[in-house]
Amino acid sequence: MLISLLRAYINRQTLVTLYNFLSRILNKMNSNAPPQDQESPTTDHPPQFDPSQPSIPISYPIKTLEELETRSYFESFHCPFNKSSVPLKPKSLPNRPRLLVCHDMQGGYLDDKWVQGGTNPDAYAIRHWYLIDVFVYFSHSLVTLPPPCWTNTAHRHGVKVLGTFITEWDEGRLICNKLLATKESAQMYAERLAELAIDLGFDGWLINIEVNLLEEQISNLEEFVSHLTHTMHSSMPESLVIWYDSVITTGHLRWQDQLNEKNKPFFDICDGIFVNYTWKSNYPDLSAAVAGDRKFDVYMGIDVFGRKTFGGGQWNTNVALDVLKKANVSAAIFAPGWLYETKQPPDFQTAQNRWWELVAKSWGRVNNYPKLLPFYSNFDQGQGYHISVEGNQLTDAPWNNMSCQGFQPRLEFIDGPTPDAIQFIVDFKEESYNGGGNITFKGTLEENVPFTIRLFQGELLLDNLHLVLTYSVKSKGDSLLGLSLQFSSVLSEKIMVVLVAPSEMNGLSHKFSKMIMPSQVSKMASKWIINEGTVAMNGFMLTEIHAVCYRTKSTPGELRSEFRADNQDSAPAPSLAEYFAVLGHITIKNFSGNLFFPPSTSWLTESQYIKYSSISQGFKTVSLKIIWKLKDGNDFLFPKYNIYVEKLTKQVDGNATGTLVDARVYLGAAHVQAFYMSDLPIPSHIGSLRFIIQACAADGTCQELDESPYMLLDVEEGIALPAIMDQCRSSLYVQKLSGSTVHFFCPSTQLAQSGPG
Repeated sequence: MLISLLRAYINRQTLVTLYNFLSRILNKMNSNAPPQDQESPTTDHPPQFDPSQPSIPISYPIKTLEELETRSYFESFHCPFNKSSVPLKPKSLPNRPRLLVCHDMQGGYLDDKWVQGGTNPDAYAIRHWYLIDVFVYFSHSLVTLPPPCWTNTAHRHGVKVLGTFITEWDEGRLICNKLLATKESAQMYAERLAELAIDLGFDGWLINIEVNLLEEQISNLEEFVSHLTHTMHSSMPESLVIWYDSVITTGHLRWQDQLNEKNKPFFDICDGIFVNYTWKSNYPDLSAAVAGDRKFDVYMGIDVFGRKTFGGGQWNTNVALDVLKKANVSAAIFAPGWLYETKQPPDFQTAQNRWWELVAKSWGRVNNYPKLLPFYSNFDQGQGYHISVEGNQLTDAPWNNMSCQGFQPRLEFIDGPTPDAIQFIVDFKEESYNGGGNITFKGTLEENVPFTIRLFQGELLLDNLHLVLTYSVKSKGDSLLGLSLQFSSVLSEKIMVVLVAPSEMNGLSHKFSKMIMPSQVSKMASKWIINEGTVAMNGFMLTEIHAVCYRTKSTPGELRSEFRADNQDSAPAPSLAEYFAVLGHITIKNFSGNLFFPPSTSWLTESQYIKYSSISQGFKTVSLKIIWKLKDGNDFLFPKYNIYVEKLTKQVDGNATGTLVDARVYLGAAHVQAFYMSDLPIPSHIGSLRFIIQACAADGTCQELDESPYMLLDVEEGIALPAIMDQCRSSLYVQKLSGSTVHFFCPSTQLAQSGPG
């Protein structure tokens, strides 16, 4: 714990010396301590984590070479839940300076470890993906596997994701002795790492060997790096293996702070080098000269905590970025979680936006979207205080799950009476249309005086495609919201601006090349209005999407009732009035209507690891894993599945399923074809549970619940065998056997019983 705290504030060289000094003192103290024959009977140890046993799915690292060698991770209950569900289209890194961001957040695996989501609406997350080329998930465990929430959202934004392999301290030296014992052992462990990345769906590895080695071990270390790079490239084209500037060719641990002849042999056999962050002002130029035509594969480190980094890091991180941009090499930002850990004022959201804006001004954006169709964003930040589906709020409980993070806009004022006439924010407290986020606009506006905000910058080539644009809006009074699309010609410098808006703006048609009145697809009871318009711009590229706030001519008496109720004592003048609108989502695709969803009869559903626990007389809970797949063997994976449960009463008068009681309850979201439910309460009058699996497509549409697959669990079986249930002090496990036999087992009493299924 002490070392973890010191690591945040002391540079690496000093920390290594301090660690070795403290280790010698502790070893001396332990050698002089009297032997302990037995533990105190009052010592209370938490239960040891057993990854083979069913529990709420989590992400966790691999801590020993034995785990890596035996491939035990693949036997873990948690492994299937940790696979990325958002593939990254294979692409080479661009031939320009790149930005790598290395996660280092209090040891890792915090709120992000909960694969199915957590309960912290203020969990740490990154949202400025348009600035990032490569993301590294980092911890100080031997093998750091990126939680799938990071891989999913990074891939969605076109960013590669790397795990980390690190050896450090005395334990790291022992690990390296085994790892590098022979050429064959080096190859075997490299293959194990490649297998993990390929199976879990992330894009490669950062290799950090921070221990002193024997010089004769270097050849096998080079074999390890080379074989890992080759194996990754063979199985996953455009994957990355990046070497950290640490041990040198003599075997000594000597951070060079540049690319030179002492670490270049490692650079030559992989895809790049992450240079230590205590470099001098001339080192980027020296490194570029050594790299030659691979200078963009040199990632010069910047530690946001400072710790002797060039420029000082923190709010001066852009100082180092400016130097690197001028030297025409790449940058590696380490530990942007500094903002979160140190609670930068006034709050994390504001501080993070301000800090990343400094990065943007220095480095420039590197990713544009939309690039592909369909394009969908509900502006969800992967956390919030409620969850909605198509305008219907499902829960008001706080939550976090970065896998749910949608394409993130970069909100910029473009045009209007004054920049502060309308306040605009990505909001996760205002009621949403889909998920837990939206963009809220509020302020004052004159009639027919638009206020324009840039949302996205894209690179979508249309060819002969017709774009179908759909968006949801909720507003007050005469507040209206349209979307303008900016197109540039592929063959000329011509720019066209098309406004899709529900009402014309008098006298402003000259600002737009074309104005399209969308059809109102639906108006929901929750006051969400769904607009849809079609745009044909053959031979053009969609480059920008703007939100246009405006008011039409009206009188105060024409304002909607909910607006008047809030302003009875001070009705606004007709020429300047309150403005309020919420943009719920944007969908752009090349066809009208919804995607095809396989009917419920096309799916196979199954329950596994069913466990009943007795809470009180006539009351119990159930835990179980639900899995589903298409009967035809198609492995098509929807990006998200909403999971619900319906509780049905016991069978009466031949009713096979019983009567629905209470309301359908939203349980959570799955991003693989499996979901684990832990300790779901079952009152005594409930006879069965119907778990509904609602597929959601890439364009944001979700399958109708009545047509969705479901899994029916008969919970009366557990009550039908009271003899074992009454004697079981902990939990009752249920396993369906072949035929119609059900096997019950109570671990606390070692009792077992079988009965009809």
